[in-house]
Amino acid sequence: MGTALCCSRYLSLERCANMLTRLSIRNVVLIEALDLDFAGGLGVLTGETGAGKSILLDALGLVLGNRADSGLVRAGEDKASVSATFEFAHLPAGIAAALDDAGIEVEAGEPLILKRQLKADGGSKAWINDQSVGVALLRELSPALVELHGQHDDRGLVNPRGHRALLDRFAGSDVEGVEAAWRTWRAAEDALADAQNRLHKAGEDRDLLLAHLEELTALAPVAGEETELAEARATMQKGERLSGDLAELQHLWAGSDSALATLRSAARRLDRIAAEHPLLKEALDALDRAVIEAGEAEDKLARAAEALSHDPQQLDGIETRLFDLRAAARKHSCTVDELPDRALAMRAMLDAIEGGEADLAALARKAHEAGLEYQARAELISVSRFEASQRLDKAVAGELAPLKLDAARFRTRIVRLDEDRWGPGGMDAVEFLIATNPGADFAPLGKIASGGELSRFILALKVALAEQGGAATVIFDEIDRGVGGAVASAIGERLARLASGGQLLAVTHSPQVAARGGLHYVIAKSSEGTVTRTSVALLDSAGRQEEIARMLSGAEVTPEARAQADRLLEGV
Repeated sequence: MGTALCCSRYLSLERCANMLTRLSIRNVVLIEALDLDFAGGLGVLTGETGAGKSILLDALGLVLGNRADSGLVRAGEDKASVSATFEFAHLPAGIAAALDDAGIEVEAGEPLILKRQLKADGGSKAWINDQSVGVALLRELSPALVELHGQHDDRGLVNPRGHRALLDRFAGSDVEGVEAAWRTWRAAEDALADAQNRLHKAGEDRDLLLAHLEELTALAPVAGEETELAEARATMQKGERLSGDLAELQHLWAGSDSALATLRSAARRLDRIAAEHPLLKEALDALDRAVIEAGEAEDKLARAAEALSHDPQQLDGIETRLFDLRAAARKHSCTVDELPDRALAMRAMLDAIEGGEADLAALARKAHEAGLEYQARAELISVSRFEASQRLDKAVAGELAPLKLDAARFRTRIVRLDEDRWGPGGMDAVEFLIATNPGADFAPLGKIASGGELSRFILALKVALAEQGGAATVIFDEIDRGVGGAVASAIGERLARLASGGQLLAVTHSPQVAARGGLHYVIAKSSEGTVTRTSVALLDSAGRQEEIARMLSGAEVTPEARAQADRLLEGV
């Protein structure tokens, strides 16, 4: 049995556009260290019952964001880790968008490497291309990376949430056009609703707006007015406070016995005798200067008295005006200088109310037209879905009999949704239904009793939808459980057909399915003393013949089994 992972058969296989290329596992349950390389096409995994095939799937599930179970950590180790490498010709839009939202850049041609580490105490960490991420991101990416179908399938094709998109791809429907029309319609409806709300609110406030605007119009506030009035009031209040002192000072300068009159009288007398002595002349000059200074003082006192004079009624008027302005500012929660702008805003709101009906009518017309456009596109896509459902039902029906499901029926149910449930995907709900027995009612795909039947139904559906895309890697876990002979051969043939141009991995107990594999891995369990290990080997041609012969004959491989294995391998 050959075990080299880089055998010539492996190197001869071409890589597909999107695929899982490597899986590395450390200390997961019975796996101590394992590195598996994968290629495109159909890869099969075989091994005796209990060898540990489920461990591989559990490890892959861990790196794809499944719940961290500390029981996966190998006994005696403090942590386990799994990394998965995916390569893409072009990174799918959904993956690119999720990575961009997370701030992770992936260059063109660069692989996508997911890693998950699980500690024995239950803690876990995750990375994408060596950048730490939350496990939720792994879980978000997983549907586009790996699609797993097995005995307990609850995702992928079983989940009705994806059925409409699958049918649309099968039909080639103009989904983008419907989505764009939906966004346009919703935007128009939102704009209309917003305008209606604003108009309704403005209408409720109309009377109040009119009253406020009337008050402000009567008040006629002017920007800067408050400062001017406050300065004038301060000046008048100061004059009122100084008026007594100014009156006394003016009295000292007024009348025949005032200080200024006395100085002038003294100057006249001194002028008559100043020529008699030089000192008298100097005294006269000094007295003249004093008279001049005193005159100037008298003039300034008069001017100050005039400037500080106030009319009590005028002061009352200024104070009343200031009170009214400031009360209005408090009422409208603004400054006095902002009152003119508030008045303009109120006028604009009233104008909007008056002209709002016309604007509302225009928005309503736009929303109505957008709704008609959306409905027209959605109706077209509904027609294409109905026509495609007939073709899909027929295609799936043609796959059922060879898979030993000849009594079963498949139906694509399309239901028109109520208007409040319309969306970017159109006006329909789509769900795949099956009936496993004659006369039985149709039920959702995931409601049938047998896991094996479910897997074969999914295989039939996958074959019918073969060209409609999906995850990078598709895995079928024991899809051939409970069948053999011609049915197993039919399953193998369809798996190989489905894997053409893509990547499909099948965990199988069927030699007919195993013979179809382009790559064949064998999973084995070995014990050394008290230590048990699971290992995986990629088989060469001789190893494949021996493994398929074992699957045919059991524990003892007979020459007849080897001959039959050769016939199976030659027949594919």
